[in-house]
Amino acid sequence: MSLPAFPPDPLKVGVVGVGYLGRFHALIYSRLAGVELVGVCDTASERAASVAQEAGCAAWDDPLALIGQVDAVSIAVPTRAHHAVACAYLERGIHVLLEKPLAVDTREGAEIVRAAERQGALLQVGHLERFNAGVMALAARIEAPRYIEAQRMGGFVERATDVDVVADLMIHDIDIILALVDAELVEVRAVGTPVLTPRIDIASARLQFSNGTVANTVASRVSDKKTRRIRVFQPQGYLSLDFIGQTLDSAVPQPRDAGQRPEIQRSRVRVEPVQPLDREIEAFVHCVRTRERPLVDGQTGLRALDVALQVQASIAEQQAAMAPAADARPASDPAPS
Repeated sequence: MSLPAFPPDPLKVGVVGVGYLGRFHALIYSRLAGVELVGVCDTASERAASVAQEAGCAAWDDPLALIGQVDAVSIAVPTRAHHAVACAYLERGIHVLLEKPLAVDTREGAEIVRAAERQGALLQVGHLERFNAGVMALAARIEAPRYIEAQRMGGFVERATDVDVVADLMIHDIDIILALVDAELVEVRAVGTPVLTPRIDIASARLQFSNGTVANTVASRVSDKKTRRIRVFQPQGYLSLDFIGQTLDSAVPQPRDAGQRPEIQRSRVRVEPVQPLDREIEAFVHCVRTRERPLVDGQTGLRALDVALQVQASIAEQQAAMAPAADARPASDPAPS
């Protein structure tokens, strides 16, 4: 007689940092089958209590209170606290889904990655656009990209002011571009400026790869119109993804009779929308259970961070080069209007 099959024990999880994004993490975990949301942590105790009541779990104001109580944790604290909080959990073998960017710099990012590797803990970085259905449809059709153009623009959002627009928005497209281009990055050039905050609010970067591929990406958080688009040109044609409309347009040359130029065949694919954050968290839970490598693991997040920092450094060089010219203007000269 065969023994009855019992479901595995529920995966015990928690969320550290339940601001705008962390709250959604908690709510998604609370409705996942086979997952027990043990609790949430936030230094703002009233916010922690409010989210805990909504998600049906316990609440603490100590970011480390979940250690010893959970198998895995989402960390959605401000970037400056990523290193301390993530390492504290990883060093105890607790699996971590860490919101992007990985860290404030590559030194701290590398230490987070090493902490996971030492303890055999799984580390996934929250570049949720990788779980966008449109991005997955685009990646499936990419063969040999030669030129990429990405735009990610929108209005100002107060909750993102702890980082500049490169770490807040552009890093999404940097990560996607790095995933699409199978070559070494050899040059980064960028410009940018503050507008509403002391940090860079609008930026443009040019990434040059060893195989000749060039990618231009623009990010703004001071634009009237919200735009999320990426275009990819390759010998086999052209692809354009509208993140907002979830449409993927293509233009592919089709051969005609001898002596005639190929005809451009245009088509549109309407992508079935999914909730990227739901898919990201489901993928994290799956990887914890199966020990599969995450789509965006620590090394992948570290590479995206490194390129974002190169963009920021290039902008700083550009600003420094412009400063002497402004300083050299005679005091009596009026500033340009």
